[in-house]
Amino acid sequence: MQQNSFSMLSGITPEEFLFLQQATVGLNEQQLNSFRILYMGKRRNPTDILLFTLLGFVVVAGVQRFVVGQIGMGIIYLLTGGFCLIGTIVDLINHKSIANNYNKDMAYEALQMVKMGA
Repeated sequence: MQQNSFSMLSGITPEEFLFLQQATVGLNEQQLNSFRILYMGKRRNPTDILLFTLLGFVVVAGVQRFVVGQIGMGIIYLLTGGFCLIGTIVDLINHKSIANNYNKDMAYEALQMVKMGA
């Protein structure tokens, strides 16, 4: 019943929704609620990643990489102008997969925290 609360997440993709449903199958109500709170606090919206990538064209390249915790890549993008804007263009095209990969990692982390607390 509470698993449908995942559909209310802003910018959620069908792949992310299915992944979250499968990942939370064995959780009880309290664990599911804890997972949802943890995950929603860590999750990144693909639209936000798109906006941060667009900032790379006008302000500072690599902001999107810092936001998803890829500090090394962010520094490289910063120092090379987003690989002379080619890397920024690639990230612009792949912003959904960048967000999905980050969100999947955060879901695993939240699941581990919830299961350790039980």
